[in-house]
Amino acid sequence: MNAVANREVFGVCVAQEQSREPTDHGEPKDNWGQIPIQEAAHIGEKAATTKLGSDPICCPTTLANVFKLLEAITDPEIPVVTIAELGILRDVQVAADGSIQVFITPTYSGCPAVDQIEADIRSALLQAGYSNVRISTQLAPAWTTDWIGPAAKAKLRAYGIAPPHTLGEHTKTSSRVIAFAPKNRANNDHFTPACPQCDSKNVTETSHFGSTACKALYKCLNCMEPFDYFKPY
Repeated sequence: MNAVANREVFGVCVAQEQSREPTDHGEPKDNWGQIPIQEAAHIGEKAATTKLGSDPICCPTTLANVFKLLEAITDPEIPVVTIAELGILRDVQVAADGSIQVFITPTYSGCPAVDQIEADIRSALLQAGYSNVRISTQLAPAWTTDWIGPAAKAKLRAYGIAPPHTLGEHTKTSSRVIAFAPKNRANNDHFTPACPQCDSKNVTETSHFGSTACKALYKCLNCMEPFDYFKPY
């Protein structure tokens, strides 16, 4: 039968449906091991830490191998950073029978890259011999640019994309599944991204939408080069 249990993913308590089957004594047992592959995402300027679970029904070596494969997958739209660095890869679970469940959170619910990300995950795991894979899209808590760590921001800047600035304290994990946090529009509207080419802040926004919906198009008035700015949210 199915049961709903609360589990902690990146410090956030999330309700999750689990498959449960009776033991020899008639009591239910979990089929999936609850093993978060990471304890925290890139929140603000704090880098994520990795901690493998020690549940005896799962193999830590398999879990480590799977995560190593997944953390190498790049974002389809911004190939200079990985889905792990962007905070899209949320959790990995390995069941007792060796089947794998991967949790991802898209940058926004209508992101057109989600299908490609799922295909890349399946392909990477299949080539490594993992054929029993299930991918789940997790929308709560909602993705935020504050999950992008400093190393990934540096890669974005070197690639020619001005990285998003940190929105603040409201993006830290809490006990709530979804946190509807008010934006400080005054500070957000007056923030000026630096040109990734010459580091000048003498820039102007030419379009609120750039090469993708999550970026805005700017032009540097110093070096006259156009560039994308990863909008914070």
